[in-house]
Amino acid sequence: MASQILESVKSKYGAVAASPLSNDHAGVKAVAEAFGYSAEELTSIPADANMGLSCGNPTATAHLRPGEVVVDLGSGGGLDVFLASKLVGPQGRAIGIDMTPEMIERSRANAHSGGYQNVEFYQSTIDQIPLPDASVDCVVSNCVINLAPNKPAVFREIARVLKPGGRVAISDIALKQELPEAVAQSVAAYVGCIAGALLIEDYRAQLLAAGFAHVEIVDSGADLNAYAKVENQSGCCSPSMAHASPFQLVESSCCTPAPTRSATLHEELTTLLAQYDINAAAASVKVYAVKPSAS
Repeated sequence: MASQILESVKSKYGAVAASPLSNDHAGVKAVAEAFGYSAEELTSIPADANMGLSCGNPTATAHLRPGEVVVDLGSGGGLDVFLASKLVGPQGRAIGIDMTPEMIERSRANAHSGGYQNVEFYQSTIDQIPLPDASVDCVVSNCVINLAPNKPAVFREIARVLKPGGRVAISDIALKQELPEAVAQSVAAYVGCIAGALLIEDYRAQLLAAGFAHVEIVDSGADLNAYAKVENQSGCCSPSMAHASPFQLVESSCCTPAPTRSATLHEELTTLLAQYDINAAAASVKVYAVKPSAS
């Protein structure tokens, strides 16, 4: 199951990385703005860095300072890495981790076109971060941890790479209530950021179990139907589908890139979610936590 999920996610991320979606598309820009990015932020970075994959703006709440090292888990086209790079300045480093080769290629091309000198991108899953112990001041992530099959391993890795006193600022999808069994067991719903999302209380418990303190999870109140703003797509990042329903928008919600899937999969997801109110069950959340300082 986990390998199937990873391959599905990788396939869709690869497809969106090869797509023309960018901040030049009004709908893609509108989705980012709906989840907290300012127009000034979006125009300050390469247009291809924004593909409408966000469910928040973690760099806005990470309190990044000049000279810090920040890591973005699931960095996609580099949107949050490039924003972070400006905040940490030339003496700092902004590092992106993504498991999809096409996304790494796109983010590196964006870094080159934008002339960024303090950014790096590495291909890896986020439960095996290719960085030394205690080497990072802040970890951010934007609507990606919900896709990780082994979330406790992700949280342990975050704790490992953070320096004592380091912090977490994550935007993600979390659940306010249990999902119907049909949705919870659907690979399509998992890849669509729903079935793999943690209950808010479980999110908090897993961070605490990984050794974090001062854990805070805040419902941003954002309307997840904002993904419908992306024109000619079945969600925030999928290519156009004829007669797409609102629940196909859910399937592609915050983090699902352009699918290469058959219509059968979309029909299956529509059947699963046709009577499901996404905002009733799920929320865009802001997650904060601190790695305790060494005693």
